[in-house]
Amino acid sequence: MTPDNLLEELYRALRAAFGHRAWWPGDTPLEIMVGAVLTQRTNWRNVEKAIAALKQAGALDARVLAEMPSERLQDLIRTAGYYRQKSARLVRLAAWLVESADGSPDGLRNVSTDRLRAELLSLNGIGPETADSILLYALDRPLFVVDAYTMRVLARHELVYPDCGYAELQDFCASQLPEDVELYKDYHAQFVELGKRCCRPRPLCASCPARPVLGEPLLEGD
Repeated sequence: MTPDNLLEELYRALRAAFGHRAWWPGDTPLEIMVGAVLTQRTNWRNVEKAIAALKQAGALDARVLAEMPSERLQDLIRTAGYYRQKSARLVRLAAWLVESADGSPDGLRNVSTDRLRAELLSLNGIGPETADSILLYALDRPLFVVDAYTMRVLARHELVYPDCGYAELQDFCASQLPEDVELYKDYHAQFVELGKRCCRPRPLCASCPARPVLGEPLLEGD
């Protein structure tokens, strides 16, 4: 049985080791929404270049994105990779935002989280991780975002099964923590940082700040 405060203890250990991560970077909610799509299957450095190009072109506007010719948008976001698929996803996301909220994320504040999540997931190319990243970081909704790093850390320490699904992993994390938007934002970033620095495919356990809290990981067959 997992102690109720285990993930809280882990967060404190990660925060002490890595500091507050100040994630997700973005000047506006729309920029965060765009970044959530662009970061799919690439690193943030490439996303930053694409966002800079969009800013320079005056394209970080939902109406502009929704109406932009596909070839032009693809050129602007080329550095983020998979630019054909991502340009189509951005157009769909922008068109949804225009239709749902006149192009402004502020117009979504009175819409329920469940409805927003369902509508985002109905957009082709927007999966649970992307939808929840948009909801948490751009719209301040209390949804814990999980990813491959979260799974790797928790499965290695036998807190979840390696083959559990997104929803099960998300429910486990949320059940162990107070419902707090700022905590959720930083905790997701802490898992990412831990995965990059220590809990790699070939882990660096000796320097892992999670080790005193979670103990020795199970690595056989990982």
